[in-house]
Amino acid sequence: MAIASSINDASAVKVEVGLIRLYALRATYLLVAVAMGGQIWPLVFHHRPWDDLMHGVAVSMLAAVTALCLLGLRHPLKMLPLLFVEIVWKTVWLLAMGLPLYLSASMSADAADTMRACLMGVIFLVVMPWGYVWRHYVLEKGDRWR
Repeated sequence: MAIASSINDASAVKVEVGLIRLYALRATYLLVAVAMGGQIWPLVFHHRPWDDLMHGVAVSMLAAVTALCLLGLRHPLKMLPLLFVEIVWKTVWLLAMGLPLYLSASMSADAADTMRACLMGVIFLVVMPWGYVWRHYVLEKGDRWR
């Protein structure tokens, strides 16, 4: 009985989120894993001593994101929280750091590169299945607390 229920649940998700959207999500996960991973993982394996502790933390976090994106190829909907993290951190950086630097005309070349990379995060907003997110993350009853 449990097997039949899980099969019905799986087929309901396929209907709920179209195949094209699932492939768009997979392509996005692959893009992040390859494009960002190609820049980050060499820093992990062949890095110079970091100028500050936070640089090493940022590289480690981004390496973790790129590795977890590989799971998104197999489970694009289950890995949506990873895309939420990407959307939120890029938005926070743009609003808290990028915009003030831009408005004060004091943006360095490194900050400009980071701003361009963060603005590329718009792809996450485009591929996100917002109806699914609304139904499963907002309307659906949360897990019990006790």
